[in-house]
Amino acid sequence: MNTASTIQEEPKRIDLDSPRWDQSTFSGRFQHFAGITNMLLSLKSDKELNDAQNLLNLYREKKEPPGTTEDQVWNAKTLYESAFHPDSGEKMNLFGRMSFQVPGGMLLTGALLQFYRTVPQVVFWQWVNQSFNALVNYTNRNAKSSITGKQIGVAYVSSTTTAVAVSVGLNSLVKRAPPLVARYVPFVAVAAANCVNIPLSRQSEIINGIKVYNKDGEELGHSKRAAVKGISQVVESRIAMAAPGMLIIPIIMEKLEKYRWMQRIKVLHMPIQVLLCGVSLTFMVPAACSLFPQKCSMKVEHLEPELREKIKESKNADIDTVYFNKGL
Repeated sequence: MNTASTIQEEPKRIDLDSPRWDQSTFSGRFQHFAGITNMLLSLKSDKELNDAQNLLNLYREKKEPPGTTEDQVWNAKTLYESAFHPDSGEKMNLFGRMSFQVPGGMLLTGALLQFYRTVPQVVFWQWVNQSFNALVNYTNRNAKSSITGKQIGVAYVSSTTTAVAVSVGLNSLVKRAPPLVARYVPFVAVAAANCVNIPLSRQSEIINGIKVYNKDGEELGHSKRAAVKGISQVVESRIAMAAPGMLIIPIIMEKLEKYRWMQRIKVLHMPIQVLLCGVSLTFMVPAACSLFPQKCSMKVEHLEPELREKIKESKNADIDTVYFNKGL
């Protein structure tokens, strides 16, 4: 009797260079970012972060501890991506991580919505908020493009000045407008500051271009147009992140503050707004990050003429799309 030998196939390995979820769809990107922006991950210790990094390194070399499950690898990958920069691989500072956007953002947004009536209040909280934003922008930049201390300073001063000027200017214009209109001033100021802060803090990318790659990760050159596209998408995402909370919560508070019981607990107005901002940001941080793919793409025909020619003269002459990291 003949016996056929059976060959046991090796279990399929996880591709650590690709997200777990399909990044071509919004739902897939949302699931991905919901994981890495989870505020609970900001509480993880350095040891836990380093352990996750070590497990991934061992897995790449097929030397992971016996019994390691796929879930453990995926969890380590999520934890790693929440704290380490995708370009440089360096551990990011805690306050600049996207996992800290909910706790940090809810406190600052709640304060902006509460303290908007006087010039000292506006100046102080817009300064604190733009300081936080500058740190986040620098932390989540395209790390393969260098930026000088002077450029960081110019971006910080310019965005803070813009936010304060817009807030103070609009407050003086809406004094006779309905109270609800004045509550929207902080959002306009934040949106305007984002349009200044992000491009300036990443101006070296616009000036020098960012690295673009083919689908296999091979570098093709530097593109300024790719940098402009990526940064524009980040600006849109950041404004979208803040919009629901800063546009809807003022309406809620305007209604609530008409009740007597609410008028008797004015000391709790800011905590209430902070809580409402937390609810909004818990959903909006991953949703806003998911508006555009992290691995941004651009048609070769839309690149600078000199880069198009360089690609045509290379072994990648047949490609029609390039890819790059847009940052967050």
